[in-house]
Amino acid sequence: MKIAVIFGGKSTEHNVSVVSGTSIIANLDKEKYEIYPIYIDRDGLFYKYNKNINDIKILKVDEEIDNIEPIENIFEYLKDIDVVFPVLHGLYGEDGTIQGMLELIGKKYVGCRVLGSSLCMDKVYTKVILRAAGIEQAKSMYLRKDNSNYVYIDDSFNRVNMSSQELLEKVDEYLHFPVFIKPSNSGSSVGVHKSLSKDDFISYLEDAFTYDEKVLVEETIIGREVECAVIGNDLPVASSVGEILSAEEFYSFNSKYKNKESVTVIPASLDSNIIEDIRKQAIKAYLACDCKCLSRVDFFVEKSTNRIILNEINTMPGFTEISMYPKLMEHYGYNYSELLDELIKLAK
Repeated sequence: MKIAVIFGGKSTEHNVSVVSGTSIIANLDKEKYEIYPIYIDRDGLFYKYNKNINDIKILKVDEEIDNIEPIENIFEYLKDIDVVFPVLHGLYGEDGTIQGMLELIGKKYVGCRVLGSSLCMDKVYTKVILRAAGIEQAKSMYLRKDNSNYVYIDDSFNRVNMSSQELLEKVDEYLHFPVFIKPSNSGSSVGVHKSLSKDDFISYLEDAFTYDEKVLVEETIIGREVECAVIGNDLPVASSVGEILSAEEFYSFNSKYKNKESVTVIPASLDSNIIEDIRKQAIKAYLACDCKCLSRVDFFVEKSTNRIILNEINTMPGFTEISMYPKLMEHYGYNYSELLDELIKLAK
């Protein structure tokens, strides 16, 4: 079977995708698959990764790809490929764009389809679907900009123009500081800030708007960060639950990929009833958002109440050696190579 592994990409998660992609290439069964590694640079240009397949090592975050050759016509290049594994995180890879391209040329691929990918990439619209499904989430405000004014868009999509001072008052009244500020279409916590007070809110908000025209402001949940892996198409199953013990105040890009003091615990030390409830909520959210093949569903468990609050759904979660998805699936019963085999079988 001819498998194309596509990694890199134009998003802010380019470097993480390089680690994920080389991890997958290194762990695919070379006896079972003919592997075609494809690298996308930060400008969106496609390249063959010409290193001998058996010599490809797992790169680290910030290590650069070498030994590449431009692909003149990606559609022609993919013509004889059986399954594409687009291990692209963030925009232009996890948001339905490359999925649409692959469907246009009739290629099977690993991961969610166009609708599920685009829904889950956009935190604003994920919230809309999950609210309709009755799944509990953090209280939030959806913001845009209109020249010098900020625009608050409520749950009924009414738009209210606000000055910076009016916005500060609204955030304090509705959510209460501290709050989290998140670009709607960004991953690996890129552009995410914790605003402690009115003093730093606007500067953090402006930074978030450099990553996306839509920004979410969320209440702070005091709780444990846990994650659940889901695999399957029409009848998905959920792994046990893993807990993140961040070395920093919140699970930022640095604490995920660079701070070795951050650790994950599988299974999380939670009551078995809470773990079962998280697994059920993960599958419900997965199906509500039309996910296929795989996703990682992230939750908070509030410390004072044990309330389960869904944070986000990642349709192409990290596949690095420290990533939670493959670790959770290993605990479920798939080693890394077996997991890749299963995902390729699920490709549509």
